[in-house]
Amino acid sequence: METGGKVMLKVQELRDQFDNLEKHTQWGIDFVERYTKFVKERSEIELNYAKQIRNLSKKYQPKKNSREEEENKYSSCRAFLSTLNELQDYAGQHELVAENLTAQIIAELAKYTQELKAERKSHFHDGRKAQQQIENSWKQLEACKRRFERDCKEADRAQQYFEKMDADINVTKADVEKRCYNKARQQSQMRHQMASDSKNEYAAYLQKFNQEQNDHYYTIIPNIFQKIQDMEEKRIERLGESMRTFAEVDRQILPIVGKCLDGITTAAESIESKNDSKQVVDSYKSGFEPPGDVEFEDYGQAMKRAVSETSLSNSRGESKPEKPTKRQGKLWPFIKKNKLSLKLLTLNSHMRSLIEGSGPEDFSHLPPEQRRKKLQAKIDDLNKDIQKEMDQRDALTKMKDVYIKNPQMGDPTSLDPRLGEIAQNIDKLQAEVQKFEGWLAEVEGRMPVKSDPPTKRQSAVFETQNNAPVTNNCAQDRESSPDGSYTEEPSSEPPVKAADPEFDDEFEEEEVLPTIGTCKALYPFEGTNEGTISITEGELLYVIEEDKGDGWTRVRRNEEQEGYVPTSYVEVFLDNNTKEPWRDW
Repeated sequence: METGGKVMLKVQELRDQFDNLEKHTQWGIDFVERYTKFVKERSEIELNYAKQIRNLSKKYQPKKNSREEEENKYSSCRAFLSTLNELQDYAGQHELVAENLTAQIIAELAKYTQELKAERKSHFHDGRKAQQQIENSWKQLEACKRRFERDCKEADRAQQYFEKMDADINVTKADVEKRCYNKARQQSQMRHQMASDSKNEYAAYLQKFNQEQNDHYYTIIPNIFQKIQDMEEKRIERLGESMRTFAEVDRQILPIVGKCLDGITTAAESIESKNDSKQVVDSYKSGFEPPGDVEFEDYGQAMKRAVSETSLSNSRGESKPEKPTKRQGKLWPFIKKNKLSLKLLTLNSHMRSLIEGSGPEDFSHLPPEQRRKKLQAKIDDLNKDIQKEMDQRDALTKMKDVYIKNPQMGDPTSLDPRLGEIAQNIDKLQAEVQKFEGWLAEVEGRMPVKSDPPTKRQSAVFETQNNAPVTNNCAQDRESSPDGSYTEEPSSEPPVKAADPEFDDEFEEEEVLPTIGTCKALYPFEGTNEGTISITEGELLYVIEEDKGDGWTRVRRNEEQEGYVPTSYVEVFLDNNTKEPWRDW
């Protein structure tokens, strides 16, 4: 009761501040709408942020092409892809925040605001009604008071008039009757009666007004103010709950956001620099053997001998006839000179072709290791295509069986053309697989087994001196053709000054290289450049120098005809006891 009395006392203190309360409650509603607008804008920010994060993640997602797929083998690229995927989940959490803010705060406050406005309108309507009622009672009280006052004045005037007539000594009995003495007395009595009635009415209404006024200020208005106070306190509590919900909505996504960040951290920790560098090595490993050390050749003895013989001939006065130069197809001094440049140029062309991504069907433009990988990948793709065709064939076969058992479902013969087409596709794909497997077997047969020290090479200076008469450079003229063969074009280099013919005689007399195996020509080849030899399909030749990784094999037809042919044009059969392994590079 004491607490209720204090609240009632506080409410009574505000009974004359009705207008101010109305303004304050309106401000409270405006504040709720302002906070709702704030939350709505925050929700829009979350949605826009999530949209931007998704667009950013989508923008940097790898495209579906060979280059992007090639990058996915690196751990750093995979970690970046995982980061982009985690950002998608991260954006989803911000979308969840916007959704929860809209459902739990914005919608609820909008509904509550409408209810609050209706409740406030009802309370102040009751207050105005009570105020109007007490004002009307006051007006009626004032009317009764004025009527009582008027009746009292009329009664006094009538009493004074009667007393004046009664006190006049000069008035005779006839005059009294003549001047309506009795009428004046009756009028006076009537006025007194009216005044008495007005007094009683005024007293009764005054008592009633006092009761109504007491009820107005101590019961009706305090109750209305109490309802307004409860409404205001509920509004404040509702705002507090909304603010707590505002924080909880963010707190609910923190575990998922933490997992997203943990996923990004895990992806970053999974990056392995050594494995990535090893992938680079494996991707660009060519398999070529590095050139061997160049030997120093001292030709001083040969030059001294040539000078002494010339001097002796001149001293005797004998003229020695000029000896004709014989080539007899033995062009290996020139070929030796260009072996180093041939390998380097071939390596450069292989790397260039690897970068540009173009080349023949058998990938012969690639280094051995890269060629093997490409062939294996091609075989795997063909096998997948074959499996798809076989699955489709099996499905059509089952459908045909169903049609045979249930003719009303379809015509079995309508599937025969498609089955025939699939069978042809499978045959073509299997033929392609066999072709690529043959090339793969060829590459794997030539792949190095272990690393051996490189063989010594003769000095390029000596070979340049002794091969000066040759005007074409075969190493620079050999280029890859689209079908994996080699095309040869005449060299545009200027001719080199011829050296002493006696040097050619010395080379012609050198020992013939032994054969290390045989080979069979698979395709015809026209050796138009210096150092090459023409072959016909099916021809058997002797192998005197194995392919060192540059794509050329040295063969001999007879004792006087030998030269280089493309390795992919022949099938080599090396003797086991003479085959020398070569290293990957």
